[in-house]
Amino acid sequence: MTETTTLIRTLPDDAARAGSVAWTIDDGTNAESIRRLALFAAETGTRMTIFPVGSYPGWTEHAELFAPLVESGQIQVGNHTWSHTELTTLTDEQIVDELERNEAHFVGLWGVSTKPYFRPPNGPRDERTDAAAASAGWTRQVMWSGLLAEGPAKGAQELLASVDTEFAPGAVVIGHVNYEAMQEVLPDVLARLTAAGLASVTIRDAFGA
Repeated sequence: MTETTTLIRTLPDDAARAGSVAWTIDDGTNAESIRRLALFAAETGTRMTIFPVGSYPGWTEHAELFAPLVESGQIQVGNHTWSHTELTTLTDEQIVDELERNEAHFVGLWGVSTKPYFRPPNGPRDERTDAAAASAGWTRQVMWSGLLAEGPAKGAQELLASVDTEFAPGAVVIGHVNYEAMQEVLPDVLARLTAAGLASVTIRDAFGA
């Protein structure tokens, strides 16, 4: 039986009507930002979905901070591949290897599978890459409707301004733990969501197992 892929760009209508959003976090090149994210989540109870790249050492370095958050389901873990290589540049076998290697790493850290949720690095995908991922059990592909303003030349104020434009009921929004700006504004992002009547949920909260 051939597995099919479900593309997720926004939350279901019932979640949107409830004021739910999905604040998702990708990558992990900045170890201190990873640490600060874990502390923020533990302090505030914010529900989030992370798409970590296992080859970035900060996740292993701070794995113990995330363990209780992942175990409780407050933080959901999705697959973002082992090396963050765009899937359209890889063979089918390499795609499966990237996903399975990342899966094994995070199951080893936290004991929780990423399946069936994954996000293709940088976004490029096609029917072939979808089929390769689905063949290995990753059948729900989490894309996005909003992207926070981040980058080496962008600061905290620019990031915060993008919160108001990118988050809306039902939005799936990407942030990254790659730059210092994110770690500086985590409480402010939450405050803006709360003021707008929005609450972050995990992808699994909205779509199920």
